[in-house]
Amino acid sequence: MENSRMEQRTQLQHINVKLLVKNPVEVDLEPLIPVFHDWIQDPLPGELLLDIADYRHVPAGPGVVLIGHEGDYSVDNTDNRLGVRYNRKAALNGSNEDRLKQAARAAFTAFRRLETDPRLAGKLRFNGQEIEIFINDRLLAPNSDATREVADSDFRAFSQMLFRGNEYSMTYDTDRRRLFRVSLKSARPFSVGDLLEALG
Repeated sequence: MENSRMEQRTQLQHINVKLLVKNPVEVDLEPLIPVFHDWIQDPLPGELLLDIADYRHVPAGPGVVLIGHEGDYSVDNTDNRLGVRYNRKAALNGSNEDRLKQAARAAFTAFRRLETDPRLAGKLRFNGQEIEIFINDRLLAPNSDATREVADSDFRAFSQMLFRGNEYSMTYDTDRRRLFRVSLKSARPFSVGDLLEALG
């Protein structure tokens, strides 16, 4: 019984992946509204996208959010760190590696789609090195030493795969009032395409 409870606690569900933007002061969020409306009409395969929420008026907030059935997409400015964020809301079967890959692939695919949209004038670009991963479930993964201990090996294995064995740093947010979060920073820059290719 104790083993099954431990296994339940170490499942990483409701994963968020956020890629940080290069030159965030250049980015205007206004054009995202029609872009995301088009995504609702033309979603990626297997997705159901429903609505848009505009939080641009909230300082250091969630920005513009595209709400989906299983996951949300946003250009998010939480903590004044602008990035493209995917929030997986529905539980997903498989291993922690499978769930990390799914959330990362969704985030990278969205960012690549935004980078190439002419309405954004090439201003929304990945900074090439910084990725944040959140577990949006305080019950399953409280921001505690215990969660970090059981999840650390999963994040290290994922980082090694994602950055192809290149040097990287991994930093945990230890503020217990906040969501569990780990920041990954590669020593060398990668494109979104590079990262998608690394996922296989």
